[in-house]
Amino acid sequence: MLTFDTSIQFLKGVGEKRAEQLHKLDIYTVQDLLHHFPRQYEDWSKIVPIAEAPHDTPSCIRATALSKPLERNIRKGLSLYTFSVTDSSGVLKITLFNNKYAAAKIEAGKQYLFFGTVSGSYHAPELSSPLIEPAENGDRIRPIYPLTGGITSRYLEKLVGTALSQLDKALDNDPIPAYLRKNYCLCTYRYALENIHFPTDKQAMEVARRRLAFEELLLLQLGLLRLKGRTQATTGTQIKSDYHLDFCKHLPFALTGAQDRAVRECIADMQRKVPMNRLLQGDVGSGKTAVAACVAHSAIRNGYQCVLMAPTEILAQQHFESLSRLFAHEPTIRIGLLTGSLTKKQKDTVLQSAADGSCQLLVGTHALLSETVQFANLGLVITDEQHRFGVRQRSSLADKGNFPHMLVMSATPIPRTLALMVYGDLDVSILDELPPGRTPVQTFAVGTDKRARAYGYVRKFLQEGQQAYVVCPLVEEGETDLVAAEVYAKQLAEGPLAGYSLGLLHGKMKPKDKERIMADFSANRLSVLVSTTVVEVGMDVPNAVLMVIENAERFGLAQLHQLRGRVGRGKLASTCILISDAQNQEAVRRLKVMCETTDGFRIADEDLKLRGPGDFFGKRQHGLPELKVADLFTDMPLLKEAQTAARAVYAADNALALPEHKPLKTAVKTLFERTGEQGLN
Repeated sequence: MLTFDTSIQFLKGVGEKRAEQLHKLDIYTVQDLLHHFPRQYEDWSKIVPIAEAPHDTPSCIRATALSKPLERNIRKGLSLYTFSVTDSSGVLKITLFNNKYAAAKIEAGKQYLFFGTVSGSYHAPELSSPLIEPAENGDRIRPIYPLTGGITSRYLEKLVGTALSQLDKALDNDPIPAYLRKNYCLCTYRYALENIHFPTDKQAMEVARRRLAFEELLLLQLGLLRLKGRTQATTGTQIKSDYHLDFCKHLPFALTGAQDRAVRECIADMQRKVPMNRLLQGDVGSGKTAVAACVAHSAIRNGYQCVLMAPTEILAQQHFESLSRLFAHEPTIRIGLLTGSLTKKQKDTVLQSAADGSCQLLVGTHALLSETVQFANLGLVITDEQHRFGVRQRSSLADKGNFPHMLVMSATPIPRTLALMVYGDLDVSILDELPPGRTPVQTFAVGTDKRARAYGYVRKFLQEGQQAYVVCPLVEEGETDLVAAEVYAKQLAEGPLAGYSLGLLHGKMKPKDKERIMADFSANRLSVLVSTTVVEVGMDVPNAVLMVIENAERFGLAQLHQLRGRVGRGKLASTCILISDAQNQEAVRRLKVMCETTDGFRIADEDLKLRGPGDFFGKRQHGLPELKVADLFTDMPLLKEAQTAARAVYAADNALALPEHKPLKTAVKTLFERTGEQGLN
């Protein structure tokens, strides 16, 4: 008997070989298949007469074949099959390219449905390579699915139809209880699945989509509430006293209002019995490290140890140096650094100091996750560049203490509503102002015809002893006309930047070589760093005042903003030059936004509008479940409804133990287990 958990291999029409192909689409079970939703639809439901068929959009025509297709061999490897069809309004010429299979099915005098875009003149219309179905298959809206090699959309359509027909009563096992469906005007699970795949009309399709989007958002919010509740159900590290004002007296600068607010929010959290779980979100240069230092100081003065994890060695080194300066007035507080490049003797010394408590603040990379790293009394865990660490990584670091407080920091601005959505298991603090003295980076977009002039501008600053970045999207020369970093570095060294020391940095280099190049640039032993996007995070060189980004249209807005954040880190005026000949409307808009503003939150809003939420987080390194239906940009009102519903359900039954909530509990558990998150039982 077919169930949602049945292996896809055992669905009629699949088998072992097809199952392997379907696995590439993350389809392993029947439920996976039914949740592999169409990416778009073909509307075969509206039949258009031949004489009225538009020449700019696809349409569906019902017509009778006047003859069998005539084959013509144009050249080796290219055969054309032509025939004419007719309806009451006119005659249409059909051409099929290298499609002997489809041509053989056409019979004179038989009626078919043809779907495609008509061309030619209105007096002699033509249709090339249309989709063809027998007329008796019916006029309907047809699904188009995301595909992989060897799998067609029509094949998936057939499989979904088979699964829906065989599941029958299982479709009535609705994850959303009846009272929630009634309160939020949602259709049943059965109706939603049937009409997301085979909608009877566009209204039914939207009703189904709304229900499935609500379900996704509800499950995600419930899962996040349960993750947060799991943390808050424990008694964690509680600090008694707030020392941040004492610490601030010795800082070489005054905190901004946003920094002071964030520090106070963190201290208030840490004085509670439940562990803090807070996201500190701030634009490049907004002063997150100073906030982290203040919070760490209070934890240390209350007798606890702190740890700060960064994604790269260079960034960890910079945090170590910055924190050492900020804690210079506290000689009794020892700060350690743990990275993969330390010698065994150095590592052993650091590990011993963490284990015996003599090191109160340990900074490091992923090396901190090693089982050999132990703490005497860990009270605060800080992770930087949160989007580069998953949920499980920050949890495994927290497991080294007795429910320590958690502060996760991100310099990737995202809209506040989206932050609350994606980091729903965290409270959010936002640094929305820059420290005084920071000069906004001026940004200009120029075509390739201005490249020589742009590098003349760069030379002027290099002559004054300042430094520059040149960013390229590719590493090696390929078939495209994009600028490859290795080739371009050589061209610059022999051409417009001859006479200056250039370094090359890209992701295929060995870690030690990367660290050496970045260290040389930081120490001003290199005037220019030619790099791919590996420079996006971890470089803090105040003397670098220029950035040139080649093929700028190839980067997303958030990435361009992160790259630009490598300059303007000192008191010197800085410039970013975007080189692009792009004519694409979306690319032009991205470059225009970059030139108009340096506000990361405005850029994040624009990025969300341009790219949509499905792609907003790139490879989704934050470790939360992926949304397949919900659109966080257009579905914001639905998100608010789902959050309200989730909070009400959780308040009434946080264990989801009531009979009407058991399907919800199973669905939440399944969703989060796919990300590796355990414990939502």
